[in-house]
Amino acid sequence: MNRLFCLLIALLILSCQNHDKYVSSYNETNIEWNKSEKIKVLNFGTFHFGYTPDKNKTEFDENNQNNQKQAHEIAQLLSEFKPTVIIVETVPSYNLELQEIFKQYKTNPTMEFNNINEIQLIAFEVGRLSESKRIYGIDHQLGYNYMIGDEIKNNDIDSVTYNYFKSSAETYNQIENMSLKNALTLMNTNDYLNWNINVNADILTYVGKNNGHQGADEASEFYKRNLRMFSNLNRIPLSEDDRVFILMGAGHTAFFRDFISRSPKYEGVPVEHYLK
Repeated sequence: MNRLFCLLIALLILSCQNHDKYVSSYNETNIEWNKSEKIKVLNFGTFHFGYTPDKNKTEFDENNQNNQKQAHEIAQLLSEFKPTVIIVETVPSYNLELQEIFKQYKTNPTMEFNNINEIQLIAFEVGRLSESKRIYGIDHQLGYNYMIGDEIKNNDIDSVTYNYFKSSAETYNQIENMSLKNALTLMNTNDYLNWNINVNADILTYVGKNNGHQGADEASEFYKRNLRMFSNLNRIPLSEDDRVFILMGAGHTAFFRDFISRSPKYEGVPVEHYLK
């Protein structure tokens, strides 16, 4: 009996020693990650200046000269980040054409576009002012039924919370009464980004019929789209010397904020450092 007891004690001590070695090794790895030079990322959210199929839209005349002037003033502020790489919300298959148009814009910033939007007014201008040489699109198109919550009659999960989120859309519409700078400043706050994830995806987890998960299943498509977009970003060759400016709809910006905050590769730079 005494021998068995001694054997158990010996095994327990050995186990603790191995655990301490594992924890020590893990902590050393983490310290190494934290000290390593991460790629700086300015992750900037906006509403779409031109046509968008998005559920929430903002009235904005992208052809108005004053609006274009405001957009360029914002680009001037953001260009202080000095990005070497520009990322926008277009599909990767368009990259060669995108890069050619960007190259033309840098030599002729007064060139005309058939359908002008935030990419030309902000991303191109940021790239021109900071002399960025590379631009990529990382969008991934995926069918997503924003309206499934309204289509399901007699919601069996939680209509009260669902309707609360729906009514909060009035908050979104308030930005139409702000200057462009104030609107985009608000849209890049953590509270607004969290709200954007709620109204674009999480709201649907409160909707379902019988024992089904119709709303949650639809919301998962939006999560999937953003994960695939982040995967597209990770395909782009980048070095520690690169500085990356990302311009997308704020719903995507919100997801990327979370992805970047957990990444050992990237370090998010606060937008408020530049929109002063």
